[in-house]
Amino acid sequence: MKLKCAIFDFDGTLFDSMFIWDNVGESYLRSLGKEPKPSVREDVRALSLYQSACYFQREYSLSYSVPEIVTGINQCIELFYVNAVLPKPGVIDFLEKMKKANIRMCIVTASDRYQIEAALSRCKMKHYFDVIFTCSEVGYGKDEPVIFRKAMEYFGADRNTTVVFEDALHAIETAKTDGFTVVAVFDKSEMRQNEILSLSDCYLDSFNNTEKFWNLLKEDEK
Repeated sequence: MKLKCAIFDFDGTLFDSMFIWDNVGESYLRSLGKEPKPSVREDVRALSLYQSACYFQREYSLSYSVPEIVTGINQCIELFYVNAVLPKPGVIDFLEKMKKANIRMCIVTASDRYQIEAALSRCKMKHYFDVIFTCSEVGYGKDEPVIFRKAMEYFGADRNTTVVFEDALHAIETAKTDGFTVVAVFDKSEMRQNEILSLSDCYLDSFNNTEKFWNLLKEDEK
């Protein structure tokens, strides 16, 4: 495979940050005196932040506007991205190797841009990525392939020269259904690892163990 670009998810793929997203909806609702439904984590897992705010407003009869709900959720997680979130082990070494191989890289994320940029700046990682695409700015969550297509088109690539790195089953399903090559990255927040393993073209249990990925590129070049 002659790889032209790599599309990376952020939370749970590059950075060990999914636990804050697993809890933020519940934390926000409880701050308003609302008891979250047991299914709330799965209900919003595939949604963008805006879509999640719409869901909370509708399902919990919130009097706040959708933009106000978005602001409230962002306030719950802002300090985490600015001050604490860290890349997964082995990520920086892997990105350095990708850069030396002249593979251009971008981020596609359901998080807000300023949060991602704050984390990348603090960890001195911004220079690895040409561009960031957010679900809120694109207008679609990862239950639709639009954001992956836009990232691919930005680099003038096609599906034969593009790889998507994701940790979440719903995003992997979307990318695979749309014809992308997908590298699945293990994250403990995603419980459906057997399904992910069966869907992905390559499965990484850690960025400290990426031989399978490099072998995938070599095999496709034969």
